[in-house]
Amino acid sequence: MKISIQCFAGLKKYLPDDALNNLASLVVDEGINIEKLLKLLSIDDEEAHLVILNGIFIPSEERSATHLKENDSLTLWPEVAGG
Repeated sequence: MKISIQCFAGLKKYLPDDALNNLASLVVDEGINIEKLLKLLSIDDEEAHLVILNGIFIPSEERSATHLKENDSLTLWPEVAGG
């Protein structure tokens, strides 16, 4: 099934080479959960501080129970600091 993934800041290094504007389309197994997708992309759970699925924040403790569907849109942000 096809999903889109957008990674920001230090996480964009995990996107495929053909990603444009920090956005890539991926073909993944039907029903994969967010936790498994992060592992597939070699992203540590702690590294993906902010995970947004179709505009909804998914906390770390819900990632293994949240399964992706065709055409889902996943956005990942690392922890950021500023001042």
